[in-house]
Amino acid sequence: MPEQPSGRRERKKAATRQKIADTALRLFLERGYDAVGIRDVAAEADVAVTTVFAHFASKEALVFERDADFEQRLARAVTDRAPGESLVAALRREIHALVRHCLADDAAPAWHMIDTSPALREYEGAMRLRHAEALATALADEPGPPRSDTVRRAIARFVVDAFALARDADDPQAAVDDIFRMIEAAWEAADTGVRVPLSG
Repeated sequence: MPEQPSGRRERKKAATRQKIADTALRLFLERGYDAVGIRDVAAEADVAVTTVFAHFASKEALVFERDADFEQRLARAVTDRAPGESLVAALRREIHALVRHCLADDAAPAWHMIDTSPALREYEGAMRLRHAEALATALADEPGPPRSDTVRRAIARFVVDAFALARDADDPQAAVDDIFRMIEAAWEAADTGVRVPLSG
């Protein structure tokens, strides 16, 4: 059966997007993030400036081209997990995978660039907030006793921040496990209605 035109268009669109992102990252690493503009990326990728903006809302978004994918993966870890797998185990598994991906040797130069750029650090912080809100929405459909919006959003923030904290740790994988022990305790406390008294 011949491929449908819409399928070819989507494949071409995805290929163009990836080409733009790859070109941008190469230029950023070669010349420095601040020294490269959108016009430079468009010219090097042999596309129009409008094409760049059709795929990426901002210059910062070119660096975080897998932003939407990571957000969806976290939500799917909740909604599409295997029968019998606990919520916390599924999220821990996904964060472990994300940490491994971002700590691969070929990712180190990009993360150094992000860490040394105020604009990229600010974008990353806003991105983590978006991911946390999407995860909190996915948690709303979790079976069991109803949890408040505040609880869901707090747990989602802890999960997303686990990635950033682990990335900076001496032993990232051990850090993920340590953080998720606390997340599991907090989620179970919310499940049973346990209230931890505050001192003072």
